[in-house]
Amino acid sequence: MRIVVCVKYVPDTAIKVKITPDRKAVDWTEVAFVVNPYDEFAVEEALQIKERSGGEVIVVGAGGERAAGGLRTCLAMGADSAVLIRDDSLENADSFTIGSALARACRELQADLILFGKHSIGVDNGQVPSVVADQLDLPQVSVVVKLEIQNGRFRAEREIEGAHEIVEGGLPAVFTAQKGLNVPRYASLKGIMGAKKKEIRVRTLDSLGLTREDLEPRIVVEEVSLPPPRPPGKILKGDVSETVPLLVKLLHEEAKVI
Repeated sequence: MRIVVCVKYVPDTAIKVKITPDRKAVDWTEVAFVVNPYDEFAVEEALQIKERSGGEVIVVGAGGERAAGGLRTCLAMGADSAVLIRDDSLENADSFTIGSALARACRELQADLILFGKHSIGVDNGQVPSVVADQLDLPQVSVVVKLEIQNGRFRAEREIEGAHEIVEGGLPAVFTAQKGLNVPRYASLKGIMGAKKKEIRVRTLDSLGLTREDLEPRIVVEEVSLPPPRPPGKILKGDVSETVPLLVKLLHEEAKVI
């Protein structure tokens, strides 16, 4: 079984966000990057499936040279090999563009199982897995909290509002991992050292048969801005009979929450 996990290298959430001078993007200068936390659940699930049933785990990423750092982390966790679709234009590309590139790579790898995190932190739209599933004409099950693979078929449990839903079907298929699916392992010292010897195969957009026209963005960013500063809080003092009506009035007229 060939299991492909698509991972994204994302900014650490502890950063202080800065905007570029042209107000078109977030300034990533001097920002620490980490493997998207939800993608770690996907990598862990792939490794557990391999340990139970055998197979090969390949991690795939898209972006500039720095994206190789995230792939190397996944190799240290235990993935067998990695593919980097390297192009600086992919760093700020929209979901359709990223999904199109990943779909081409997954098709070439002839994946039996494709795993993603449910979304990447920062962008939070969760669209890339759906683009990949659509372009490969594969079924997709999202926010999976339990996954069983046996004899070329799957049984997935996913979260829906107020309940869990069971989805069954045949492979190949695309899945997105939700928190609770597993507990991602830490990379061991042996794994970290071994990852340095594992291959990260670099692919270009041209080598995947993609042209700039194929990757024409569907979304154009007009402006990026920080949220306005919050107004200072108010402390109401006095007797309860006086402050409660005032609080209700403020919540209704100023905060507009009631």
